[in-house]
Amino acid sequence: MSLIPPSSSLPILYSLQNCPYAMRARLALLLAQQKVQIRAITMKDKPEDMLLASPKGTVPVLIVDENKVVDESLDVMLWALNNNDPEDLLYAHKPEALTEMINIITENDKEFKPSLEKYKRAKRFHGDDLEDCRLECEPFVQALEQRLSQNKFLMGDTPSLLDYALLPFIRQFSRVNKSIFAQEQYKHLRLWLSYHLQSRLFSRAMFKYPLWLETHEKYILGE
Repeated sequence: MSLIPPSSSLPILYSLQNCPYAMRARLALLLAQQKVQIRAITMKDKPEDMLLASPKGTVPVLIVDENKVVDESLDVMLWALNNNDPEDLLYAHKPEALTEMINIITENDKEFKPSLEKYKRAKRFHGDDLEDCRLECEPFVQALEQRLSQNKFLMGDTPSLLDYALLPFIRQFSRVNKSIFAQEQYKHLRLWLSYHLQSRLFSRAMFKYPLWLETHEKYILGE
C-alpha cells in the first residue's frame, strides 16, 4: 500500500471489498499491471463523484479520464487486458477463445449468479429449499468441473480471463456449504479454487484499503 501524489493522473477505481464484480476488476487490473488510484467505498455511503461518473451506483467504476468511464466489471477486465496482457489471459493464440470465454462469463452473470444468490439466501435464512437451490447451481458448476478434469485451468494449461472472471463467484459458492463442496464431485474445482485463493495475486487483490470518504487518502492498487 502506498500513498500517491495529489497530482497523479492515474485512472480512479471505485471498489467494494467483497463484491465479486469489483474483485474480478481488481484482479484484472493487477494482472495487466495497470496502476489505478483505488477508492474503497460502502454501498450505504456512495461518493458523489462516483455517482456523477456512473449514476447506476454500482461497482466497479473505473474513471479512465474525463472522457471515459468504464462501469461494467467485464469491460474493466477487457480494458485492462487489451492495454497489457503479459500472461496472455485473452488467449490471443486461439482466435475463437475470447468469444467462448465471454459467452461463459455471460452465463455466469445472467444465470448462475441469480441461482447462487438464492442458494446463499436459503443457507442464511435456514430455508427448507437449500438443496433445491444448490441443485439449481449444479449444471454450471459441473460444467466447470468437467473442464478442469481435462486441464489445470478453465481454458487450457494456463490461466485465462475466464478463470479470473469466475473466481469470485465460485469462491462464494464454495463457502455456502463447505462440507458439500469438500465432496468428490467438486474435486478439480476445489484444487483450482485453492490454487487461486492461496496466490499472492489474490492476497493483493483483497487488501483492505481505508474507506475513501473517511480518509480521502490516495492509494495505488496493489502497492
